[in-house]
Parts: sequence; structure tokens; C-alpha cells
Amino acid sequence: AFSISGPVVTWDGKTGKTETSIAPYLVGVQAVQATSHAFAAICHDGSVVCWGDPEGDCTQVAQKLRNVKEIQRNHAAFAAILTGGTVVCWGRPEDGGDCSSVQQQLANVQQIQSTSSAFAALCGDGSVVCWGNPTNGGDSSAVQDQLKDVRQIQATGFSFAALLADGRVIAWGSEMLGGDVGRVPSRLRNVCQIAASDAAFAAIRQDGTVVTWGAPANGGDSFKVYDELRNVKHIAANSCAFAAIRADETVVTWGLGLRGGDSGAVRDQLKHVQQICASWCAFAAITSTGHVVTWGHPDRGGDSRGVQDRLQDVQQIQATRNAFAAILADGSVVTWGDPESGGDASHVQDQLQDVLQIQASESAFAAILADGRVVSWGFRTAGVIPTAVHESSVEL
Repeated sequence: AFSISGPVVTWDGKTGKTETSIAPYLVGVQAVQATSHAFAAICHDGSVVCWGDPEGDCTQVAQKLRNVKEIQRNHAAFAAILTGGTVVCWGRPEDGGDCSSVQQQLANVQQIQSTSSAFAALCGDGSVVCWGNPTNGGDSSAVQDQLKDVRQIQATGFSFAALLADGRVIAWGSEMLGGDVGRVPSRLRNVCQIAASDAAFAAIRQDGTVVTWGAPANGGDSFKVYDELRNVKHIAANSCAFAAIRADETVVTWGLGLRGGDSGAVRDQLKHVQQICASWCAFAAITSTGHVVTWGHPDRGGDSRGVQDRLQDVQQIQATRNAFAAILADGSVVTWGDPESGGDASHVQDQLQDVLQIQASESAFAAILADGRVVSWGFRTAGVIPTAVHESSVEL
């Protein structure tokens, strides 16, 4: 689909059939978001450019997508917050691409979070509005009367957890996958931060201890490292494991060992850690010296030895499902992991200069350059901008 009626342009990434490049319209890009197979970019004037899988086609809501402030996404739908706090949705209707049933409640929206197929919006008065697949958190009716004075919402792939102003936590969605606090409700007090894997949550309390719940295989059981989870400042998560940064800048991990829950092989290197990025099955930590330490599934980003000598002065890392991309201090980019998921950027490497930001879909990356242009790479049907296309004379 290709929209010329408003400020939105889309490209059909599944068939690859297009007569016009969207590249001329990707100018002045401020931010990019991605579903599994489509991208949506916010331009400097608050308009939106979409490309990738046809389910990401926003033609039908093109006229409403003005003054866009922020975009959230799940696997198959987008939700945009406009400057006035209203919301516009598009994508697969049953997964949240249709919010008409709650449209009147979506006022003064401050934040939106998503599971794999549902959205939860935090409004200015501390209330929460949900829509999408009811099994995966799209229906909060069972806890709606408790969702007051909410300060933060976090999500697994199947459930939501809301942090209240008094430090308590309310969860809903799939009960076995994080939607039921079960055996830990009494410990969920004085919580200041929540992290989520694909099916479990980890909450940091004000005293630096950690409470976990959800699927044990996804990190919902932290018993083996209970005594080590002290003075925790931040927690990162991938699909099946968690990595906690402590006050002394060391790291504690738990969850499925082969997917990052076991960091024993690199424990001695995990010092002075400043931030951690996660792919689906691996972690990448940036140290205070700008070096990178990786662990987890070796074919999905957990082994960076092939590019380790280039990983110097790293400023930021992003991840697709199976690959990582690092921005260096000079604005260049280093990638590793599964080539078909963006781990190989060789064909666009000469264009990856002066990069300010990188965003990722499930298997492709999009880099925003200093001049506002966008360069993308990875699996073609995951939203990569086509390069072999004709020039357009279409005026928007």
C-alpha cells in the first residue's frame, strides 16, 4: 500500500512490489518504532511514515496521524499518542489495531505499554485503559477498581503489571505468565521499578532487593540467586532471563541458562557495567570504558568475538530478536549475531555514518542519521526500506 492522500507513506514489504521509494519522505525523522514486520517513523512535523508488512499500513488513519508525540507497538499493531493525549491505532484489529471500543476513555494519555497482542494506556489521572486480545491483558476488568494512582506499567508478552503510587503492584493477563502475583503479593511493597521477560516479572524494592513471579523458566523463580540480589539498581530482561546491575556495577543473572540466565563464562568481565541490552536469547553489557561483554545463545548475539576489536567507545546498543547493533562514539555502527536478523550490515555499512539512534523490529534495524535520513537493514520482509526502486514525483 502507498498513501498519497496525507502525510503517511507505506511500502508493501511482503510482496516487495512498489513503484515508489519511501526514502525521500524519511527526512527529519525523530523516532522509529517497529512491530514484528513493519516500521513507523515520526517525522519532525509530527507526521508518520510507515513501511514493511501490509498489516503496518496506516492509510486508513492517515488523516488522524498529525502532531504525533509517541508511538508504541506490539507484534502486529501500532498505537500513537498525539500531542493532546488522544490515541490513534492501526494494524491487526484483534491485537489492538482497533481501539474504537475504548476511544472515549483514551484522554490525556501519558504512556502506553504492550504485550504481544494488547495495549494498556496510562492516563493523566492515574487510571488505566486496556484493549486488544483479552487473554493477553486486553481485559483488565478483574482488577480495574484497583488500578488507581498508577505510576508505571510494564508488560511481558502475555500480561501487564502496574506500579501504584504507594509502591504496590497489580497484575493482570495470562495468570501463569505473569498475570497473577500468586505467592508474592505480601512482598510486593515499596516497589520502585519493574522489569519483564517474555513470561515473568522482576520488581526492585526501595531497599534494593528483588521480587520475581511468573513462569519459572522465564526468570519467574530467582531462588538460586536470592542472596546475591542485594543493592540492585537496574534490571534488564530478554525472553527467558534477567540481568541485574548492582550498586557496585557488577551483574547477577537468572533464568534459562543457555539464553543468558547463566553468565558464569564472563562473570570476571562484568565489572563497571553501565547498561545492558537484550536480544531474544542473549545480553550485551556496556562497561564504563565503552567496551562490550556478551553472553547467552552464541548464534543469536551472545558471541561477539568476531567484532570485539571494533567494539570500542560504544555509546548505545539495540537488538532485534537474534542480533545486536552498536553505535560508536564516532557515529559508526557495529553489528553481530544472526545475519538475516540484522547481524550483517555490510551492504549499507558505508551509509552508517553520523548515526544518532537505532530502532529494531523483530529481524531488521533502522538507523536515524544526523541529517534525519533513515538507513535500514536485515530481513527484507521485516520492514527494510527497498533500495532498487524508482524515484517518485508524488507530492504530499
